[in-house]
Amino acid sequence: MPTSQMLSRTYGRSAVDRRVDAREPSLEGARAALECFYFAFNQRSLDALEAVWAPGTLISLDNPLGGIMRGLDDIRALYQRIFSGPAQVWVEFHDVVEYVGQDTVVFAGRERGEFARDSHTVPLAIRTSRVFQYFGGQLGWRQVHHHGSIDDPEALVRYQQAVRGGHERRPCTVTPPWQ
Repeated sequence: MPTSQMLSRTYGRSAVDRRVDAREPSLEGARAALECFYFAFNQRSLDALEAVWAPGTLISLDNPLGGIMRGLDDIRALYQRIFSGPAQVWVEFHDVVEYVGQDTVVFAGRERGEFARDSHTVPLAIRTSRVFQYFGGQLGWRQVHHHGSIDDPEALVRYQQAVRGGHERRPCTVTPPWQ
């Protein structure tokens, strides 16, 4: 029987690498995988990030700048550009509700953080959902889907301009602009 509950925890810059714990076939294993994602992102660790995402061509990432990306190769390439690029980005997941099924957990909430590049710093406020599935064995819990969106149209434009390094207003493109 699926359950849902609000979490009082946040996952952000103080997140730790819990890859080993993410192999456990429990809700705490799913939470460990979620925390490991925020560790990987905020520490710019591609190795930890790859250990969080499921292998395969149909996993997906939907974000405010890059559109829909499918497959581990494209998702890895996106994060590699973010981690090695000139921008500094951090996020913290809060206001989290977890929806728990037999081998799937959906974490839905909000991210707050900052994007800084050159002389521009943009506060981030993103609605976020992350879906994890349990694969058993050495894989454990892995992320199979992420969706993030920015509510405020003006904040989205400021974020897009900061990412692109310009000040002009341009529409969002499907190709990630921080390449």
